[in-house]
Amino acid sequence: MPTAQFILDKKGAEVATIKCGDTALDAAKVMNDRRIGALVVIDADKVVGIFTERDILCRVVADERSPGDINVCDVMTSPMACCRRDTNLTECKTVMTSKRIRHLPVVEDGKLYGMISSGDILASESAEQQATIEYLNEYLHGHR
Repeated sequence: MPTAQFILDKKGAEVATIKCGDTALDAAKVMNDRRIGALVVIDADKVVGIFTERDILCRVVADERSPGDINVCDVMTSPMACCRRDTNLTECKTVMTSKRIRHLPVVEDGKLYGMISSGDILASESAEQQATIEYLNEYLHGHR
């Protein structure tokens, strides 16, 4: 069964982060520039939470707070759901579905190893299904 590490091996371990004391506006600019939906929040070299598009919408915009005046650590999601490198993708998918989240940081002993998204899991499942289809097609129709 594929694990979170399987996805990290394919996509790489780079994760966009932001410091706890940076503003929500800083975070929004980073997410917009990088075309991503979440940042892992770091404080004193430790993972302390995650800041997502939903956090901006629900805890900044909807509360009519100025994004330039509010620190990320005041509106981030913490504690956050995360997984380990050896967590199987079925379990990751179950956590993401039950918690209605799209990003799952890969963390062990406080160290950030990467981030997997629901899109990463979907792409992995799709590739696995395509490989199965091709295998069964060859089995049924012979090698051409």
